Amino acid sequence: MKALKHLLLCSLAIFLCLPASSQQTDINRYTFFTGFDYLISPARDLTERGFEGDFGVTVKPWLGLGGDFSAMGNGIVSGAGAINGSETVFAPILQAAGFDPSQVNVPFKSTTYTFAVGPQFYIRKWDRVTFLVRPGFGGIHEAADINATGPLQGLISELGVNPHQTDTQWFIGMGGGFDISITRPLGWRFATDWVNTHLFSNILVPRQNYWRFSTGPTFRWGHLK
Repeated sequence: MKALKHLLLCSLAIFLCLPASSQQTDINRYTFFTGFDYLISPARDLTERGFEGDFGVTVKPWLGLGGDFSAMGNGIVSGAGAINGSETVFAPILQAAGFDPSQVNVPFKSTTYTFAVGPQFYIRKWDRVTFLVRPGFGGIHEAADINATGPLQGLISELGVNPHQTDTQWFIGMGGGFDISITRPLGWRFATDWVNTHLFSNILVPRQNYWRFSTGPTFRWGHLK
């Protein structure tokens, strides 16, 4: 979370230091973004780091169409969390076995991939800054390795739970952020995206919220006619 706080503070400082300027008139046709991603899922204490790629085509000054792909986890940089027993379908069994489900936290490592497509709405009131809002439809795939030890390891084995879990689900998400123009073909983006889905429904009872924070360069070319 410390890295996330530094990212938000830096983006706010850059934004506040920008001079007021006129509305944009010379708009690029194509945009490609690639950068660093920081993903969290609070219910599972999950944090992952990785990268994101995003390509868009501007069809109107206020509208673009495109999609993005992100990859995060221990296979990329790092990704780990913990599953609380009270939020699993095995809570009654844990209690019957003498465990307090709310006190059971099983660690895991994971790798997550997301892909999404949809519109991107632009606010171009300033020459140096472009704000964006983007609803998206896509999918999320996660592979997780459960690292139970001691008595819990034996209990999980008896329950027939595979320590290696994979799942893919569809989602509708929402995001937004802003691009800072450095030169006409180059900018820098700060963005946040939110997704609500239900991965691993064979184990986990509640749905999960995912928050993704990303930053990196945007490359722009072509002219909107």
